[in-house]
Amino acid sequence: MMRLSGHWLLPILLLVSLSAAAQQKNGFDLSNALIPVDQILSGGPPRDGIPSIDQPRFEPAAEARLWRSDDIVMSYDVAGTSYAYPIGILNWHEIVNHRFDSGRVLITFCPLCGTGIGFDPTVAGRDLTFGVSGLLYNSDLLMYDHQTESLWSQLEGRAVSGPLAGTRLVPVPVRHERWQSWRERVGDQGRVLSTDTGHTRNYRRSPYGDYDHSERIYFPVSHSSRLFHPKTWVLGWQHNGEARAWPFPELAEAGAEVEDEIGGLAVVIHYDDSVPSAVLTTTEGEPLAAIRAFWFAWYTFHPETTVFSAP
Repeated sequence: MMRLSGHWLLPILLLVSLSAAAQQKNGFDLSNALIPVDQILSGGPPRDGIPSIDQPRFEPAAEARLWRSDDIVMSYDVAGTSYAYPIGILNWHEIVNHRFDSGRVLITFCPLCGTGIGFDPTVAGRDLTFGVSGLLYNSDLLMYDHQTESLWSQLEGRAVSGPLAGTRLVPVPVRHERWQSWRERVGDQGRVLSTDTGHTRNYRRSPYGDYDHSERIYFPVSHSSRLFHPKTWVLGWQHNGEARAWPFPELAEAGAEVEDEIGGLAVVIHYDDSVPSAVLTTTEGEPLAAIRAFWFAWYTFHPETTVFSAP
């Protein structure tokens, strides 16, 4: 048997060590990653450095004193109740694991991409809970599930590494509304996420400053387009293999309700310039789980997207 001298053994051990380290980031195993490992970047905080809200408390809207009429909330309607998750809180926590009497919902928000997405967190009959990994892919939140430590791309809704790699979460429709508009819409049926989160944060201050309006993108992305300002709001959705974006400036020109078609399905876009936001439904009024996002974020994940233009 050939023996390796100490002169050769040390470099080999060093290469093995470096290779193993390259397959882990923030303690997550990336050996079976479905995305390029060199494009999985640290966002700065460590794993759980941005703490998810795992035991959310809710209160009647009338008892919530912090929010002003034009503050934006994500809302989710279920079983006769509408739940509001203020962006002021989501900026600091990004994930809410919400269990209620009739089920569960996973509320996710990536401040860097502007993407607020709701998911059904049940996978193959198993309820998953999620945390913030501290890692990003294409500037977007990579979350992880506590049960298997698989990493999940928020915008893709797909596990990209770990035991559940390739598995997808089912998105659920959410809205983005102004606080006062949400209160008027839901009346006494509204409950709002409490600022009693177990953490001390200034929920009236965004840690991202003027990022929403700046052309700056803090982290590299794989595809870019100058068709619109990077932070132009769009509504994006995929159906039957087709991705489509409805830019808010185009919707503002087209009117409050726009009829369109994607992947062979007739849809209606309901645009609200006061937020601004938009809701996508079928022609029968059934809500669809479209995504409100910055243009750069939608485009980098969907460079083949078609784009709506006002007639």
